Amino acid sequence: MRILVINPGSTSTKIAIFEDEKPIWLAGAHHMVSELSEFHHINEQYEYRKKFILERLTDGEQEIRFDAVIGRGGLLKPLSGGIYQVNQKMIDDLIHADMEHACNLGAFLAADMARQCSCPAYIADPVVVDELQPVARYTGIPGIERKSIFHALNSKAVSRKYAASIGKRYEDLNLIVAHLGGGISIGAHRKGQVIDVNNALNGEGPFSPERAGTIPAGQFADMCFSGKYNQKQIKQMLSGKGGLTAYLGTNDMITISRFAEEGEEPYKSVLEAMLYTIAKQIGAMYVTLLGKVDAIILTGGIAFSDYCVKEISRQVDYLAPIVVRAGEGEMESLAYNAYGALTGKLQVKQYE
Repeated sequence: MRILVINPGSTSTKIAIFEDEKPIWLAGAHHMVSELSEFHHINEQYEYRKKFILERLTDGEQEIRFDAVIGRGGLLKPLSGGIYQVNQKMIDDLIHADMEHACNLGAFLAADMARQCSCPAYIADPVVVDELQPVARYTGIPGIERKSIFHALNSKAVSRKYAASIGKRYEDLNLIVAHLGGGISIGAHRKGQVIDVNNALNGEGPFSPERAGTIPAGQFADMCFSGKYNQKQIKQMLSGKGGLTAYLGTNDMITISRFAEEGEEPYKSVLEAMLYTIAKQIGAMYVTLLGKVDAIILTGGIAFSDYCVKEISRQVDYLAPIVVRAGEGEMESLAYNAYGALTGKLQVKQYE
């Protein structure tokens, strides 16, 4: 099976060709900020990104012949996890999406490329996967409901692969999956459903290299109305310029981890504080699963750091076995889902 994978990011477009689940060709690059600045809205970048993909395929002497094309899922309405065939309803919802992000272009680009070779177009496990149990939605303020926005694609893919590695199905296990990257999401996976997870985009859970996580609400309200900051600045504190970036002026985890391991301050104290909040969130998900946990999976880019893995493990390894699956693996995860759809191993859902 020849599969084209398309992953549009804020400042990059990654593409890859897989034969079954094996990558045979990879391409993509960061886009010039000066070029992207010409567009006022994400949807306006469509032709620019399409041209980029076609040029890379031509330069790589790759034939436009695929059995499936899969793109990164966008900010759709909340939906259950799985693989979805791109349809007109999905396209319409992405055109009118409340939130803009380059991932919204994934379905557009996949559908266009698929039309050229008469094959199906898919997305899988977008960040808006919502399988929260009802009790997890309450916040204490009517009118404000907890939202499920997390690293669903990688979290579910590593869960399925781990289950397969021990001869079981994802749907048979209870797992805590901690995706540790620029943003951090820690979810309770109960028999294939993520019944609770922190909103990794803009406001809950551990602080991360770029995000503030859960903060004291009263003090934050005072800051919002202090007159010192505008709305844009406040939102940047929550996502983009919060967390390690706010404390240390950098989100470079390689450098931060090295300095912390050498005992250099403030790197050591700040990083240990972040890892402490991660451990606390893992503990919360342990309670959510009533202590019945088959494994705790640490994934994402930060899981490459032995220092961080050891420090987290020290605090939670008495709860359940620790499994490390470092890296984000978005391209591999998308290919895994497309191959599963083509072979009938994964059920293809319809977006409604």
